[in-house]
Amino acid sequence: MLRRVLITAMLALACAFSVAHASDPELRNVALVSSEDGHQLQFDVVFELNPRLEEVVSRGVPLYFVAEFELTRPRWYWFDEDLAKRSLTYRLSYHALTRQYRLATGPLHQNFPTLESALKTMSRVRSWTVAERGSLSVGVGYQAQLRFRLDLTQMPKPFQVGAIGDRDWSLGTEWLRWTYVPGAGNTEPVGQ
Repeated sequence: MLRRVLITAMLALACAFSVAHASDPELRNVALVSSEDGHQLQFDVVFELNPRLEEVVSRGVPLYFVAEFELTRPRWYWFDEDLAKRSLTYRLSYHALTRQYRLATGPLHQNFPTLESALKTMSRVRSWTVAERGSLSVGVGYQAQLRFRLDLTQMPKPFQVGAIGDRDWSLGTEWLRWTYVPGAGNTEPVGQ
């Protein structure tokens, strides 16, 4: 009986520890603005890696994060028209020889001395062109949605299998949806 109580207490403590250290990511300061280069998205992601993900990246396994954006025009007579689907992928890795973290997006990369500084840079997106200039009509309402998540599909296969059903590997936001009307001054989602 005492053994069963101890096991239950240890499991409860382990759950409390993982909840205390792992917070769900949150999108903040989201804005879609019109500029000379097109319609540009900017946002901040507030998150931290749990101890398991920190250990994985510090052992040299890269983590992939993706920001996904979709823009549609609602139509009453048919399915919504897809106007833009964009994704921005970050590759976060650690190099033991240089003892630096590397953050890469496409062909561009940057080295950081600490994991915190790499995460801080990744969590702030500015001037991401998601729609070409002239592709959206002024005064027309469009549905925009954005999310940020850890992309397990780009991980090595053993990690993909091990991540199934494991809360430590489920790092991501829900879709944030809002109506964007170019020229109306409503650049931010309602409730921000």
